[in-house]
Amino acid sequence: MSDDGERQRAREPEDLSRFFAERANTGDVEGLVALYEPDAVLALPNGDVAAGAQAIRDAYQALLAGRPAFNNGYQAPALVNGEFALTSTVIPGGATAELARRQPDGTWLWVIDRPNILAPT
Repeated sequence: MSDDGERQRAREPEDLSRFFAERANTGDVEGLVALYEPDAVLALPNGDVAAGAQAIRDAYQALLAGRPAFNNGYQAPALVNGEFALTSTVIPGGATAELARRQPDGTWLWVIDRPNILAPT
């Protein structure tokens, strides 16, 4: 969070992944939800989809209950086309793929998130 108590907002699409790791490692569920547009979708490990802020909140509350540790991995430069950006990160055991959208204030939020694009082996 910034000195005034507000969470930092993503000024570049690549900020989202960094903020994800920071917030997840501190158990900041609301901070994770704040990385998404209100009607965003998040793919879940069981094949279901969490659609919307409350479903994403529920998914992260369940995930973070086990206190997993996250690292930044290797983040590829975002592929930007107008108001959209494809972000991706190579993480231990897989890779992520997300679609972010530039907001009216110039910041970025995820609208689609697939945390693991590789099939389990």
